[in-house]
Amino acid sequence: MSARRLVGLETEYGIIRPSMPKANSTVLSAQIVDGYAQLVRDSDSATRAARWDYADESPLNDARGHSVSREEAHPSQLTDSEPTLEAENQVWTAESIALDGNDARVGATLYQENDTTDVVMNMVLGNGARLYVDHAHPEYSGPEVTSPRDAVLWDQAGDQVMRRAAASAASLGSGELLLYKNNTDNKSVSYGSHENYLIPRDVEFSRLVDGLTAFFVTRQIFCGAGRVGRGMLGRGAEFQISQRADFFEAEVGLETTVNRPIINTRDEPHANWDKYRRLHVIIGDANLGQISTLLRVGTTNLVLSLIEAGMSPKLELADPVSALQQISHDPTLQASVALRGGRRMTAIEIQRSYLEAAETYCAQREVTDPDTTEILNRWRAILDTLEQDPMQAAGQVDWIAKYSLMKSFTERHNVGLDDPRIALMDLQWADLRLDKGLYYRMAARGLMETIFSQEEINAAVDNPPHDTRAYLRGMTLQRYAPYVVAANWDALSFSVPGARKINRFHMPEPLTGSRAQVGELFDAQLEINEFIDQLARHR
Repeated sequence: MSARRLVGLETEYGIIRPSMPKANSTVLSAQIVDGYAQLVRDSDSATRAARWDYADESPLNDARGHSVSREEAHPSQLTDSEPTLEAENQVWTAESIALDGNDARVGATLYQENDTTDVVMNMVLGNGARLYVDHAHPEYSGPEVTSPRDAVLWDQAGDQVMRRAAASAASLGSGELLLYKNNTDNKSVSYGSHENYLIPRDVEFSRLVDGLTAFFVTRQIFCGAGRVGRGMLGRGAEFQISQRADFFEAEVGLETTVNRPIINTRDEPHANWDKYRRLHVIIGDANLGQISTLLRVGTTNLVLSLIEAGMSPKLELADPVSALQQISHDPTLQASVALRGGRRMTAIEIQRSYLEAAETYCAQREVTDPDTTEILNRWRAILDTLEQDPMQAAGQVDWIAKYSLMKSFTERHNVGLDDPRIALMDLQWADLRLDKGLYYRMAARGLMETIFSQEEINAAVDNPPHDTRAYLRGMTLQRYAPYVVAANWDALSFSVPGARKINRFHMPEPLTGSRAQVGELFDAQLEINEFIDQLARHR
């Protein structure tokens, strides 16, 4: 048992073009991705890229033992094919579209056929991550990492990638594009901040549901991003803890954009199918704060270890969806929710049950690695602070920092949360611009605790983690990008001059391909044919 586990984080960003507020967001998202692709092409840095390989995608497999047909699936679930841009009954694909600049029929710059430059809508980066258009949003999916701290670092790198992409897109003539790391437009639309955890396939999925539901419902108290308003339309002038809570309608299910479930059942491991299961978590908020992200990942890792060991607390909520929203709607953290059998507990009490189970197990087994020790200490400290006075955690927890800032504003100006300036603050909090975003302005003043500097984040933009297959993926792109025709999480495809076919190298083991295992291949500065031959010997 440990706070270490193979993890990957994904973020869909809100996007707007201020000069055209009704612009088509899918087109804007394509401009972001293509802007970064152009930046890569023009750069002499280690930031290289390749197109995405869809061959291994299987988004309709359900962990409960069945698959959904493509006819039955919601369109948003079909993530195994290249995205397209659609407007006025016309379709532009990634292979045939290029920047034009004038057509505003969908309220944005469109892409027309017969131009010379292809638009990139999906790419793998030199740090091992993926950048692509996910329906109406640009998405960054971080590389596989093995520690909570690395999850934070490469998630923060994604924010920096997006800043660079927006600047590049603007320089290409698309106009200013603003990006927001949030989860709702308060107009009925919510977009995700997903987590992925690798677990053994022999862990029954029902055990995950039993062990995780109460934990996921309550962990928002230290990793919620906060918002003003209730429901999908954000009505009213009441602050709540989570941006996502009001958009969930089911306990368990395969969907991610409709009838959202607390526990998602997608069974797509991106690894050895017989050995691994990937838990796809869609219930989290997008965190700007580094401590909230650290706690979100680290505590979940520990709870998964408890479930695998059969040590998870037996806590069954009477109505998980109602409890999720009840807790979110009470920033005082005093609300109690019903368990089956009639008992009631607060979110803090439920979290303490998980914490104490983890502490007991680690003490019995003498688990003392630095990552686990840090998460246990931070978990207990944050619960103690939240119990005494939630506002004292403003330097660590996103929703509290935002709420504290808003309360200070309303008290100073003698207004309520219904003041229009509060709605603007809610949005500006999530603005990715370092000089405009309220989170970043607070962090620059030392009001938010951080664990990584901007210099370390910049380094993670260009470099992959060292201890997973992301190292092999990223370094291959840095050294041999002209020969990589496609890549995904578990494969690299090479096209070499003179070869009769594509050479596809599979990477089903996420911990194979680390610097310790293949670093010598890159140190040797091999020619591409010799590199591929040597790589095959490292299978």
